[in-house]
Amino acid sequence: MSPLNHKSLTTEQQNIASMDIDCRSVAEILETINSEDQGVAEAVARVMPEVEETVELTVNALRGGGHVFYIGAGTSGRLGVLDAAECPPTFSAPPDMFQGIIAGGDAALRQSIEGAEDIPENAVRDLKEKGLSSGDILIGIASSSTTPYVVRALEYGREIECKTVFLICNPAPLTPVEVDVLIAVDVGSEVITGSTRMKSGTATKLVLNMISTATMVRLGKVYGNLMVDLKAVNEKLVDRGTRIIAQLTDLPYDEAKTVLAEAQMEVKAAIVMHHRNCGFDQARELLAQHDGFLRPTLEMND
Repeated sequence: MSPLNHKSLTTEQQNIASMDIDCRSVAEILETINSEDQGVAEAVARVMPEVEETVELTVNALRGGGHVFYIGAGTSGRLGVLDAAECPPTFSAPPDMFQGIIAGGDAALRQSIEGAEDIPENAVRDLKEKGLSSGDILIGIASSSTTPYVVRALEYGREIECKTVFLICNPAPLTPVEVDVLIAVDVGSEVITGSTRMKSGTATKLVLNMISTATMVRLGKVYGNLMVDLKAVNEKLVDRGTRIIAQLTDLPYDEAKTVLAEAQMEVKAAIVMHHRNCGFDQARELLAQHDGFLRPTLEMND
């Protein structure tokens, strides 16, 4: 791709609001960045229909035993890995439910791997190693829309009849990419020209957070807005889980903590054990009868 073509990307345009940022005070620099960031959420709001369509795809895939794969390079790849990594502790999700792949491998999470994004054949290799199949969802992330590694990944996904989503931060892909859903968040020009770790990175994180969180809600991982499917694996989560149990059972804190321990630190099971007056194994069986959803399990008739 020639520099001339890249120059046409919105994220490669100079931002008139920051043309003299090198002459400003620290306070003025920060005000400029913050002012530009105000429009990111608005840009994301304009692509809600496409995000909704993506969530429908991810929910259907996961219910069918499939997986969700994020794939990207640089900042985009790191954000995908981050979002995937946070799903297991937050929602007690299996570690392979959401998976993040970054060009250059794990080493690229901490430092730039020069040229990794320009080797398209590595995307196919990486996806094969992860076991991408036709029942999965592949979400390619590339602010510019031109990253060879990501574009080839999406092409490979189509070749094996996998559902594909392309998340970019420009009005449209520079070159056409055939996907099931295109999420084109037009964040405008960056405060520092071409620095897509800024507004584009923020927009990407917002969208990925919405995709994974909405998916987990639809899979019964929350009750109201409470994180009932967490597994209490550290002191903070033990406290949070205990407080959730106390709130939903009216038990004193110490008694709620005891029930949590009896439920092998599974909050959802602990709540069912109390409300249904049953043991841990039966609580898990009752939840399984309702696909893991807590509300219908508590409301079921005896």
